[in-house]
Amino acid sequence: MASLMSPWPYPRVLAHRGGGAFAPENTIAAIRTGRERGFRGVEFDVTLSADDEPVLMHDPTLDRTTDASGPVAGRSWAELARLDAGRWFSPGFAGEPIPRLSDALGYCRSNQVWVNAEIKPAPGAEQRTGERVARAIARDFADPMQHAVGPDGPPDPRLPLLSSFSPEALAAARDAAPWLPRGLLCRRIPANWRDQLQRLQCVALHCDHRTLDALGAAQVRGAGFWLFCYTVNDRQRAIELAQWGVDALCTDRLDLIEPTLLDSSDSPLP
Repeated sequence: MASLMSPWPYPRVLAHRGGGAFAPENTIAAIRTGRERGFRGVEFDVTLSADDEPVLMHDPTLDRTTDASGPVAGRSWAELARLDAGRWFSPGFAGEPIPRLSDALGYCRSNQVWVNAEIKPAPGAEQRTGERVARAIARDFADPMQHAVGPDGPPDPRLPLLSSFSPEALAAARDAAPWLPRGLLCRRIPANWRDQLQRLQCVALHCDHRTLDALGAAQVRGAGFWLFCYTVNDRQRAIELAQWGVDALCTDRLDLIEPTLLDSSDSPLP
């Protein structure tokens, strides 16, 4: 997939982990909360169960966000489906389940919510996770993928964008579903960022906004790649990033950073 100079075709402010700080992360309830607050783009995390079912979960273990403990990869999908992924957040979300990726994609497609799916492989499962997640998304988006122009053309704006800190996972996703767009995640932009993006055929670089400066933003955008920042929870910082040319960002503060902020005249993009 070639680097691009075309405008970012997706929503430009995404609800982090579905619903930011307002719902239990990586659940359908979170995505619903983001949508109800006007967000038409969400970021969420995907990993594999013991039987290779892609499920929404950020951590490698269940301890923080469910009523169970131990590794996510140590339980089958049937076992994960019985867990409570909402009560830890508040009693009002008690009983909210861990969703399968297919469930989350079905909700998003039905409600016109665009998806940035971060691939979160367990250690040692990078290639398998990248492949399984990409194939699952390709299956659920088979209709728009039929009309994709090819891996060297601009991505269809209906298709999810895959991202990951793992080059191995992104390479496997590229091989399994080359028409799905990809973004390389990093905390600080690495010295060899251009080589990595080209090798993985990525369209975007995703970085921690706290490590970004105006020069770094100009270099990435000047090379023809989109630039995405995480996790931006200050409104003035979001405006500053947009003025540097950052294409999009995700936020927890759905109350402070409105979904149309980067579209406003206060933060023009080149």
